[in-house]
Amino acid sequence: LFNPICVHSALKQEERIKNYDLFKSNSSRLLVATDLFGRGIDIERVNLVINYDFPPDRDTYLHRVGRAGRFNTRGLAINFLRGEGGDDEAVLKDVQNGFQVKIEELPNEIDPMKF
Repeated sequence: LFNPICVHSALKQEERIKNYDLFKSNSSRLLVATDLFGRGIDIERVNLVINYDFPPDRDTYLHRVGRAGRFNTRGLAINFLRGEGGDDEAVLKDVQNGFQVKIEELPNEIDPMKF
């Protein structure tokens, strides 16, 4: 059973800090956050980042996925794109070209022991 911890702009600052501390202390392994946590947050053991809405630019993408796989852990980033011909595809191409990486489609099966 996973009890998620949420952080978003509608929360008061005190509640955001409390939830951040709960996640950092391993009270939960599932954090749902907006771009508030996209930059400047160093939390160990973040293995998975899901971009439900694809970042608007390459820099934001880097900061979001950079949360996963830090501190000598493995990480996985999953991105949802909004169909063909939209801004998401253009940003994805910019990310791949700018960082010289190939972002593959998610395979049907992923070995959970890797992450």
